[in-house]
Amino acid sequence: MNETVHQRAQQLFAQSLVEGVSPADQAWLDAHLRECAACAQEVAGTQELLRALRNVPVTVPSDLAARTQMRVHLRMQESAQGSSSGALLWIITAASWVLGVLSAPLVWRAFTWVGVQLNLPKPVLELGFVLWWTVPALVAVAAVIYQRGVSSDAHRSRGNHV
Repeated sequence: MNETVHQRAQQLFAQSLVEGVSPADQAWLDAHLRECAACAQEVAGTQELLRALRNVPVTVPSDLAARTQMRVHLRMQESAQGSSSGALLWIITAASWVLGVLSAPLVWRAFTWVGVQLNLPKPVLELGFVLWWTVPALVAVAAVIYQRGVSSDAHRSRGNHV
């Protein structure tokens, strides 16, 4: 017999332990094990080893399954919140830009009127106009960074306690 036959027997035996094999493959393996003492001895040794491993007592915390399920559930929630809040942030940003572009002429007219009424120089009006658009954006960025920091801290603290 050649080496590939023995390799096939080893592969089929390993597969039968994990996921099962077809009846035809099982019949071939059984016939081969009857004819090949080396493969039969290897299979017998492996089965004995597996029986010994199954008899080794393993202790796990009684709440391991519940804790694992809770962590998976929390990860799913974080993932869902992250993807939905990210999409929401992009939608709000796009709407803000569209509204900003559409309302910019009106806002400039309002700044011009206020500048004329208060006799303000043009650089002050221009600075006010720029700040009118940038301050809310900077506040929004700060809020997003703060929220990410808070959720990151909460995630770290949950990781230490769970």
